[in-house]
Amino acid sequence: MLIRTATIEDAERLLEIYSYYVENTAISFEYETPSLEEFRGRISQTLEKYPYLVLEEDGRIQGYTYAGVFKGRAAYDHCCEVSIYLDRNAKGNGYGRALYEALEEELKKQGIINLYACIGDPITEDEYLTKNSENFHRHIGYTKVGEFHRCGYKFGRWYNMIWMEKIM
Repeated sequence: MLIRTATIEDAERLLEIYSYYVENTAISFEYETPSLEEFRGRISQTLEKYPYLVLEEDGRIQGYTYAGVFKGRAAYDHCCEVSIYLDRNAKGNGYGRALYEALEEELKKQGIINLYACIGDPITEDEYLTKNSENFHRHIGYTKVGEFHRCGYKFGRWYNMIWMEKIM
């Protein structure tokens, strides 16, 4: 297993991983998969200020994680929002924990002390969204700090959104 900084050249594989979540789940509230050009721009913009990491196993990217702005005011500069996506067939191998641990180490070097995860949360679990993401984040030390009700609409259904926090 190798964890390294993402590059623009990784965009096609990362978009392949992400597109599954856009097209088949309510984990992402995006309706349409971004273009490769747009996704490259997202990676490039993130790398200007925050870590963007990929995990490779046997030379193939199995997942990625990155941080982003929590709020756009200087007072929030010691906080960030984090996201993680794994190849849909790569779950249960410890990749998520390994990626987040590496991300946390990089963020500590930048003086980040508060991490926030914005997570789609089902009113009732269904084929598009379960509590797996919430449970994963809780397992690695995040606490639920907020919930917004019926704020995400996808696949003809309403979903809640929760915020989880980890103070390092």
